[in-house]
Amino acid sequence: MAVYTDIAEDDLKWFLTEYDAGTLLSYKGIAEGVENSNFLLHTSEDPLILTLYEKRVEKTDLPFFLGLMQHLAARGLSCPLPLPRRDGALLGSLSGRPAALISFLEGMWLRKPEAKHCREVGRALAEMHVAGDGFELTRPNALSVNGWQTLWEKSEARAGEVEAGLQNEIRSELAFLSAAWPKGLPAGVIHADLFPDNVFFLGDQLSGLIDFYFACNDLLAYDVSICLNAWCFEKDGAYNITKGTAMLEGYQSVRPLSGEEIAALPVLSRGSALRFFLTRLYDWLTTPEGAMVTKKDPLEYLRKLRFHRQIKSPAEYGLSL
Repeated sequence: MAVYTDIAEDDLKWFLTEYDAGTLLSYKGIAEGVENSNFLLHTSEDPLILTLYEKRVEKTDLPFFLGLMQHLAARGLSCPLPLPRRDGALLGSLSGRPAALISFLEGMWLRKPEAKHCREVGRALAEMHVAGDGFELTRPNALSVNGWQTLWEKSEARAGEVEAGLQNEIRSELAFLSAAWPKGLPAGVIHADLFPDNVFFLGDQLSGLIDFYFACNDLLAYDVSICLNAWCFEKDGAYNITKGTAMLEGYQSVRPLSGEEIAALPVLSRGSALRFFLTRLYDWLTTPEGAMVTKKDPLEYLRKLRFHRQIKSPAEYGLSL
């Protein structure tokens, strides 16, 4: 459940007086997401999403996230749009937390995406990469190569509780990726967390991308590898090359990958699998029992990492070379 901070109705009504958002009719918590507290608001104008930014989100990063959504929406990407207050600011305060009102996006996320949906996601990711060009604010990716070692050190001592022998395997993987990580590839603004629950569909039509709170500047092909990991594996852990082909064809219909990006895809995919393994591992080991957050199995991403380790050619992802 993604409500960590509750709000009082009177406080919310006062908060809304700072916006041209109509009067409050009803509100309820949204039981999805893991980083922030989210509420669906019905007002006399339009439905809205209220987000309270919790302690894991740096307040200094919020101008990047909110400004990026404005930038992308202005360039035609379907994504939520932050509402300005009457004083022009995008950020307010509610219940002791930084807070923002975001436009409501119609649609729902898919529990069982098919290849046709993967194609749409690939296309939308490329459109986001193109639309992000020219965004003046920057945010380094704290969850890329340089941050993985720090994250691992927080979990290493207890990693054996999840699977025997993990310490040696992950130390070796970190050493490999540190040495092999590609340099000089096309870079820009990436979503960095484009999982199925962050993409909305209306029927089979993609209606928009949401949750830009891991967005940052990094290699564009790294974002592609994150989507391959998030969308193209089945429940039994098998890689679905039909979905992979569709994802990559959709992406390249908007922004063709360079030869260097294609060659780097196996290493990038290993890295993105390790990134999500490490964050899941940390949460698995440190989230207290009874917490209102569903822990995600880190071994899912360990299995994906091991798959990528066996890849001999980028063609195995479904690329036409």
